[in-house]
Amino acid sequence: MKAHHLVPIAAVCVAGLLTACGGGSDSETIKLIEHAETDTVRHIGPASEKDSVGDVLTFANPVFNSSNEKQVGSDNGQCVRTAAGKAWECIWTVSLSGGQMTVEGPFYDGRDSTLAITGGTDEYEDARGQMVLHARNPEETEYNFTYEVEK
Repeated sequence: MKAHHLVPIAAVCVAGLLTACGGGSDSETIKLIEHAETDTVRHIGPASEKDSVGDVLTFANPVFNSSNEKQVGSDNGQCVRTAAGKAWECIWTVSLSGGQMTVEGPFYDGRDSTLAITGGTDEYEDARGQMVLHARNPEETEYNFTYEVEK
């Protein structure tokens, strides 16, 4: 085959790879509200410190729709304190009627956090993307979870 015939074939192959790698992927925004009812911190550090590296936060909370009127699922996870007064490193699963999604990343004190969507099941089997966490009130009893899901 002559070299000038390879250029169009190469262009078709590259276009096909881009589509296969996500160029034509679907995306979905899922807005949820978590009610932080079960959050429990197990203090690991010295008794004189109330907040220290290594502390563990666990939770299994109800998750509501974006209007905060109907429970649509639950979450379940854990975080480890990595910087006292500043940040936790977390991993958790949200369970919805269509399946589950996992996220992993930092949970910052006093500001929004962005976590990576690391996978899922059922309708979310090929899920990836990110989830933005935002405290809805100063008491941090409710959080907006905005999932930007690419499938």
